[in-house]
Amino acid sequence: MASKLFRSKDRMIAGVCGGIAKTYNLDVSLVRIIAVATAFFGVSIGFWIYVFAWLIIPNEQ
Repeated sequence: MASKLFRSKDRMIAGVCGGIAKTYNLDVSLVRIIAVATAFFGVSIGFWIYVFAWLIIPNEQ
């Protein structure tokens, strides 16, 4: 059974990377590095994906 994606309380900015890492059992540092790399080297598409995820993913309760 898949768990639902929530923004984590373990957050640096909005908890998106922490929530993704927790849901898919990944290291949160790895997810954050990938997010930063796509934000800088992906012609800022990573930034807009992060903002979109911040707006649509609910907070962890």
